[in-house]
Amino acid sequence: MTLPEALDAESGLTCVVGAGGKKTTLYALADRLDRAVVTATVRIPIFDAAVAEVVVTGDPVAALRAADAPVRFPLGLVPEREREDRYRGYDPETVSDLADAHDGPVLAKADGARTRWLKAPNEREPRIPAGADTVIPIASARVVGESLTEDRVHRPERVAAVADREVGDEVRPEDVAAVLASDDGGLKGVPEGATAIPVVNMVDSPELERTGRQIAEGVLERAPDAVTRVVLTRMVADDPVVAVVE
Repeated sequence: MTLPEALDAESGLTCVVGAGGKKTTLYALADRLDRAVVTATVRIPIFDAAVAEVVVTGDPVAALRAADAPVRFPLGLVPEREREDRYRGYDPETVSDLADAHDGPVLAKADGARTRWLKAPNEREPRIPAGADTVIPIASARVVGESLTEDRVHRPERVAAVADREVGDEVRPEDVAAVLASDDGGLKGVPEGATAIPVVNMVDSPELERTGRQIAEGVLERAPDAVTRVVLTRMVADDPVVAVVE
């Protein structure tokens, strides 16, 4: 499978959440899709180099429709440059409206993790639009073997609660699987009717592929009704899909 096929991101609104590769996933998809729009419902680092053009606008639907010249895709749409290093995101409702108005795929960052490799959301997260067609919860295979602390885990106390572990414990494959498969973790806020496709990223070696497969099998065992496929990836590779576990 190609990456867009594996992640069911060839059309509609795709949202990425979790930790360990959200931005690289967005940009890898945008690079492989026709007429892709990249946006966010949360803060997103400056990504001008990853797309053909970024337009800063409070009304992305109007901006898309009112373009005088042919639009260059992939196109980034954001509401405001908050600081030198990041943009703000839109309200989830605005991103749903954008997806309804656009005749191509829309890719949205809908969660933050401060560059960590695993996370569980707090009560205000994630910010997934109701119109999302696909939700991609992400975790890094590299977090296995690390300590369940803030060094590698965003909101470690919430991860510990979801996985029934203690802060400071060594992260196991089954802990990552528990988070990705949980309604308090990777599956939180997935709209009714949307497809959830968890991703285990940073699968950079045969050993990490074995770890990724353990995680994937754990997710499928824990959430058989919600998840039918887990994708192992190396997003920085020319061919990012390492394996599709069903």
